[in-house]
Amino acid sequence: MRTPVAAIAGALVLLIAGTVVAGVYLRMTGLNARGTPGVMEMRIARAARRLALPRTAREQKNPVPESDAAIADGMAHFADHCASCHGNDGSGQTEMGRGLYPRTPDMRLPETQALSDGALFYIIDNGVRFTGMPAFGTGTAAGAESTWRLVHFVRRLPRLTADELRQMETMNPRSPEEIRQEIQEQQFLQGGGDSSPSPPPHH
Repeated sequence: MRTPVAAIAGALVLLIAGTVVAGVYLRMTGLNARGTPGVMEMRIARAARRLALPRTAREQKNPVPESDAAIADGMAHFADHCASCHGNDGSGQTEMGRGLYPRTPDMRLPETQALSDGALFYIIDNGVRFTGMPAFGTGTAAGAESTWRLVHFVRRLPRLTADELRQMETMNPRSPEEIRQEIQEQQFLQGGGDSSPSPPPHH
């Protein structure tokens, strides 16, 4: 049996080693988000994710039957909430996705598609700490059902058609600039002309 002194000494060694590793990591990366995670960092991150996912979550089955309606609902949800980072096609090739660290993954690839439905649900519901993935869970039955429908759509990503991508573009949130341009166009068509305020008269 280990003595309390030995246990404390072992804990101190681990703490010191961890502090040294963290210091070297800070020195090498500067904690900037411009680089690409190395192979070892990715392996450690994926191993940590596996350890963090409860077995009960990984083994959970999707209670929402797969159907055209479920996939359509998931598509609308993805286009409105997820595409700004992940892209409509799930590739992650967006301005936001490329600026995150680690980069937004290509959800069409095996790294995502090999995850169980329960694991996907857990990640969407709870987010992933130290990444840009937020927690979208609402704690309600309706929110959970919406997330399960989204899981069905994630499975669809590798097989999306051009027509489906065009449909999703109509569901994407509009930027403030797009909204401003639309308002100006409507005002012009209604005869409003230039909507910018006139300069005050000189006295």
